[in-house]
Amino acid sequence: MKRIDLNIYKPTMGLLIDISDPETYQEKMVPGSVNIPYQRLMLNYQELLNKNKKYYIMCSKGIHSQKAVSILEYYGYDVTQVIRNNNEIK
Repeated sequence: MKRIDLNIYKPTMGLLIDISDPETYQEKMVPGSVNIPYQRLMLNYQELLNKNKKYYIMCSKGIHSQKAVSILEYYGYDVTQVIRNNNEIK
C-alpha cells in the first residue's frame, strides 16, 4: 500500500478525498480536498472513481483510509493513503 504524509501532497498529484464524516471534515478540512464519506465511497466507488486517475485518500485517524486504499487497490484503482502528521501507523 502506498502512503505519503499530508505535507508532501500537492494538488497536481491527483484528487485528495477525505472520507471522514461530514462533521469531522468541516472541522479538519484540508483546502482543495473533497469529502466523500467512507461508506458512500465504498458503496459507490465504481460510479465515483475512474481507474485512469490517481486518488489520495485520507481520514481523521487513518483507519478508514487504510481500509479504503487496500480495497480500492485490490480493485485496480491508483490510490495512495495520505497520513496526517499526527497519525501513527501501526
